[in-house]
Parts: sequence; C-alpha cells; structure tokens
Amino acid sequence: MKNRLKVLRAERDWSQAELAGRLDVSRQAVNAIETGKHDPSLPLAFRIARLFDLPIEEIFHDEH
Repeated sequence: MKNRLKVLRAERDWSQAELAGRLDVSRQAVNAIETGKHDPSLPLAFRIARLFDLPIEEIFHDEH
C-alpha cells in the first residue's frame, strides 16, 4: 500500500518522532509505514486520518 504520510508530515515540519508521539506509536512504526514496509492497522489508519483531517483514501491507496 502506498501512502502520503512522509509528505504530510514534512508539510507540517514534524519529525518522525513527533508524529509517532502524536499517534502513540514508536518512531520505528512511523518509519515502517512511510517506507511501505508495514501497513498500519485499521484503527491506526483512522487515527492518522483524524490527525491530518483527511479521509483515509487521501492518505493511503492501493498500488494497483
């Protein structure tokens, strides 16, 4: 699954650690999601969408 998490984070000038703190996850989890090595759980995807005030599908999208 591709995502815009890194771009959205950069637009707000947040480090991975800052974003992780806002989402209550580890910095490593943020890195894994940003690099596509891990897909977030559905509850985490909803938290991310709420944090950025965007629909989930504007952040995450299928590669196909």
